[in-house]
Amino acid sequence: MWLEKLSNGVVKLVTPVGARYLRPATFWQRLYLFWVFRHFANLPQVVLSRRTQNLIRELCAQQSSYSDCLPQDAPLLGTVERLGQPLVGDVAAQEKGPVAAAAFSRRT
Repeated sequence: MWLEKLSNGVVKLVTPVGARYLRPATFWQRLYLFWVFRHFANLPQVVLSRRTQNLIRELCAQQSSYSDCLPQDAPLLGTVERLGQPLVGDVAAQEKGPVAAAAFSRRT
């Protein structure tokens, strides 16, 4: 089973719009994601390392067309639950973060 995952596994990205399946381009990306999901099949985006979040963002950018259903004969490496939250490093999140934190600290 793990050989199939390493040869042609995909990652499921759950967003408010729906599920998206991403196919890692290289063996090393699949191996890295296999390692990330070694203990848990589903992980929220906020618990992923910056490196993993960058890889997911890169895969999204590279794959302009994506499948809403699991590609046939493609085992699932794992599921990332985004839940509408921006990935760490997004400009919008960085702009809102300090302002919201400063406004909250002034109120208390």
